[in-house]
Amino acid sequence: MTEFLILSAQGLGVDPVVKYTALSLFADRFCASLARSEGSNAIQHWLLQPIRESNLQLFSLVSIWISSKIHLSRPLSVKTLKTWGDRIITEQHFTTRDFFEGEVIFLQMLNFEIGSASDAFMFLEQLHIQFKEVAAVGKLLSFQACTDVMDLLYEKEEMTRLYRSPRPLAASILVCSYLMTVPKQSLEFPILAWGTISCSSYCLFIFSM
Repeated sequence: MTEFLILSAQGLGVDPVVKYTALSLFADRFCASLARSEGSNAIQHWLLQPIRESNLQLFSLVSIWISSKIHLSRPLSVKTLKTWGDRIITEQHFTTRDFFEGEVIFLQMLNFEIGSASDAFMFLEQLHIQFKEVAAVGKLLSFQACTDVMDLLYEKEEMTRLYRSPRPLAASILVCSYLMTVPKQSLEFPILAWGTISCSSYCLFIFSM
């Protein structure tokens, strides 16, 4: 499902912040809430009973839709999402009403708590900006490399396990991306002491992948 969401975010052309907020809402929170409520029949709706792959694909698109409402002055329209869904979801045809109902269910599963200020991507953006300000070598680090690492963590289904520690996780992603991409002659990490204490174990975990 995370691969489907990443592919959909790329196909819909949304900003990275929209994609990663959607991933956090869907993978880290919605799916976890869904697993906890399994068998409890907390919400009676055909989209949840039974839960099918196509239904989860709908909910992943709903998460992108909600995220676009949070971050974009002109969020995605339900028509745009439906058009994309008709192209990429092969097992089920969803109507516009299904998207609206899916949004309500999604929000209910999250108890209508959709704040994203503590997401790892937010901290990663901040750290990347600070890094470029404190050291000229920071400009050699591509932010694309950082987002590639984040995508990999989501695809490996490891982000949910690390979700509760977004700040050290973001620092780890920054350090690992630096070590993997910056040319060796420039490999003098100017804030290594800052990163070592807070994220060394996370760096080792990422490199082990």
